[in-house]
Amino acid sequence: MAHTNESVVSEFVLLGLSNSRELQLFFFALFSIVYVTSVLGNIMIIVIISSDSHLNSPMYFLLSNLSFIDICQSNFATPKMLVDFFIEHKTISFDGCMAQIFLLHSFVGSEMMLLVAMAYDRFIAICKPLHYSTIMNRRLCINFVLISWAVGILHSVSHLAFTVDLPFCGPNEVDSFFCDLPLVIELACMDTYEMEIMTLTNSGLISLSCFLALIISYAIILITVRRRSSSGSVKALSTLTAHITVVILFFGPCIYFYIWPFSRLSVDKFLSVFYTVCTPLLNPIIYSLRNEDVKSAMQKLRNRHVNSWKI
Repeated sequence: MAHTNESVVSEFVLLGLSNSRELQLFFFALFSIVYVTSVLGNIMIIVIISSDSHLNSPMYFLLSNLSFIDICQSNFATPKMLVDFFIEHKTISFDGCMAQIFLLHSFVGSEMMLLVAMAYDRFIAICKPLHYSTIMNRRLCINFVLISWAVGILHSVSHLAFTVDLPFCGPNEVDSFFCDLPLVIELACMDTYEMEIMTLTNSGLISLSCFLALIISYAIILITVRRRSSSGSVKALSTLTAHITVVILFFGPCIYFYIWPFSRLSVDKFLSVFYTVCTPLLNPIIYSLRNEDVKSAMQKLRNRHVNSWKI
């Protein structure tokens, strides 16, 4: 990632979450637990789904890929943040900063598209159950995953193509624990108004279009479920509740940042923590605790290992 000769900034200073030593130690303990739980929880979901033949369905295939994205998102900035709690002068190289921007927008863009794919899966399963196995075949599921990654990467590259060549020649302090794109753009030695509008348009279009698609899909599904009164509908409603909870918690902070991307309040920094550190934990907590199939598969896997140890 080369930058122009106008850029004399070789590194950025990350101001982090707090200057208080006591708070930094508290944050380290708290976010270490969240980070480890998130990574292990998502790995557990992937292992459970891949090892249980009863979970060999499109919904769980997409869920395991969502867990993989969440593992990636957990690792793009959190490990450095944990190390930085013990470093007084927190810095990141120019290339490292650009890498963080690229990875974050790639993972977030991919997850948005994958959540839409999961909503489409539930739409077909509930609204067109007789055609489900024909429509939601393995090839379509793989295409969904590939398209999700392609959209996420293209979304990220479109940001990075303009950011990497901005002239950074003066202030280099980023008021966050990672290289947040709007905060980095503000440090450029030029009028960034057009760049800010471009960033808002790019990010806003993908987030709002995905969110609207999800809202419409789940509204149609909920109407369909309410018209039925069977045990299958009750189970479908439970699954939908988990999906909708993830969508709201994922898109809430995301849309907030895209509506006010360059107007920062003190609470924004902690919303960034929730979005980057805590969001990957939603998947294992919500899906594993609310999904009877996943809990049953988890119990069978545990019993299998206990019996093998006894032997």
